[in-house]
Amino acid sequence: MAGSVRCLSLLLLILALSVEARIEWFGKKEPDPRTSEAESNLKHVPANLTAERWWSDFDSTQHAVEDPESVASSVLETVANSTHRRSLGYLSCGTGNPIDDCWRCDPNWQRNRKRLADCGIGFGRNAIGGRDGRYYVVTDPGDDDPVNPRPGTLRHAVIQDRPLWIVFKRDMVITLKQELIMNSFKTIDGRGVNVHIANGACITIQFVTNVIIHGLHIHDCKPTGNALVRSSPTHYGWRTMADGDAVSIFGSSHVWVDHNSLSNCADGLVDAVMGSTAITISNNYFTHHNEVMLLGHSDSYTRDKAMQVTIAFNHFGEGLIQRMPRCRHGYFHVVNNDYTHWEMYAIGGSAEPTINSQGNRYLAPTNPFAKEVTKRVDTDTRVWKGWNWRSEGDLLLNGAYFTPSGAGASASYSRASSLGAKSSSMVGSITSGAGALPCRRGSQC
Repeated sequence: MAGSVRCLSLLLLILALSVEARIEWFGKKEPDPRTSEAESNLKHVPANLTAERWWSDFDSTQHAVEDPESVASSVLETVANSTHRRSLGYLSCGTGNPIDDCWRCDPNWQRNRKRLADCGIGFGRNAIGGRDGRYYVVTDPGDDDPVNPRPGTLRHAVIQDRPLWIVFKRDMVITLKQELIMNSFKTIDGRGVNVHIANGACITIQFVTNVIIHGLHIHDCKPTGNALVRSSPTHYGWRTMADGDAVSIFGSSHVWVDHNSLSNCADGLVDAVMGSTAITISNNYFTHHNEVMLLGHSDSYTRDKAMQVTIAFNHFGEGLIQRMPRCRHGYFHVVNNDYTHWEMYAIGGSAEPTINSQGNRYLAPTNPFAKEVTKRVDTDTRVWKGWNWRSEGDLLLNGAYFTPSGAGASASYSRASSLGAKSSSMVGSITSGAGALPCRRGSQC
């Protein structure tokens, strides 16, 4: 009898260790997506604000830096340091892309996923997403009820009031019935699996802060709306028609959109409007789309003067027409991107934006009437000649030309831009991994 008890105890111990090892897949225990809030004991943040409360409390200027050129200088210094280490052989997997070289060399990246939150650069560098929360594993690709989403679905994850680092159990295609309305302090991390958000509604980041979107295929987004949609565990409301953007950023701050593949949506691929700021758009692969990126709500909406966006290491590829980006009012640092296709223009703007183009590669189309990189939209020359549009260290190919304007480079800009010319020759390697990465567990990503 004693021997039988010992055997039974040993079997129970082995079973417990097996279950524990399976739970430790990410290096720390994964919560059961169906665990109640009382049981989960996770750190809480305030629930989504209503629009009225947000507009009365939100001041976008508090998220904007006073000297945006200092941030631009910091980005270029980071790039220079990364490429220098690469040339010295310190990083055998290094590409000179400082975001990627921060985490991709680690073969155990899947156990150290949250390291990504410390690798941001530019104006969105302080976006921590769900770094301080638990992991949430999406197991269900469905979206049957946008008001009462099932636990285990992406919608159920993103509306929670607590920080969460959201990952996926397996490859999946998620077709959303209505906009996926994010709550604050969330990371959607598609590394290690093949996740498509496609053929329905897509992502809305509205009246929130600290969001990271990484490693997704987002395409064929369609207009949706005139429906009830939940935005937090305690609030749902009526949504009017959405435009069909892949990623819509509305009245939000500290947002980082990194390493996604985006294409063929009804409106924009990434749009940021209505006082949004502190944004980095990096390492994405944009293809097959007309109006790629709108930054700024309207010429008359002056709250967008506080908008600051870094656009870095992206590949603007085949089938693109215009707006890479189209800017209003704010400060836009366009650095080390690869423009291999446009049909009308690459960078446009109105309402006196500052555009700081450094170390990009612009390959003009064969059309002799579309060689110009820049376009001032519906503005007389006498007005736009005072706007600060600068090109430093850009590589202009196949007849491409950038029309600068403004009073000239400031002293701080001149110091920063000396690094840009060197990096433009490396744009091919820096952007070679743009888009969603085919990461696999146990090897470098």
